[in-house]
Amino acid sequence: MKKIIVVLFLSLSIGAMAQIHNPVKWTTNTVKISETEYELVATATIEGEWHLYSQSVPEDGPFPTKFIFEGNGNYLKKGNTSEGKGHTIDDPVFGMRIKYFGHKADFKQRIKLKSKEDFDVKATVEFMVCNDTQCLPPNEVDLEFKVVQ
Repeated sequence: MKKIIVVLFLSLSIGAMAQIHNPVKWTTNTVKISETEYELVATATIEGEWHLYSQSVPEDGPFPTKFIFEGNGNYLKKGNTSEGKGHTIDDPVFGMRIKYFGHKADFKQRIKLKSKEDFDVKATVEFMVCNDTQCLPPNEVDLEFKVVQ
């Protein structure tokens, strides 16, 4: 409970700044794996000393990174979204071992094509960033991946 109060306090105390400062920029890319499979790559470029959390964080930890892919009849998701190695630390603020990414992070989702036409895959990424002194409230960004065959 104490950890939740700390995160809420930090989030509320900098709420106005969160609207102005966005230390993470997202880009997307697609990689052709085979005639029927592509990899959707979302890359987060993270400013300075900010860090982005993994998709898997312990309960009562920070808000994890989460991808939500909009379904359509052109593809099927294959497995879960993977992520790079990152850094695992004993975080003093949350009092637990947490995996995070600094400077850059790649997240990859494989898809199987059901169409021979070009199409877009729309997704949303939800995430939270912190540095050594503060955390920004969770944020949500729309992503678009262009599948060109």
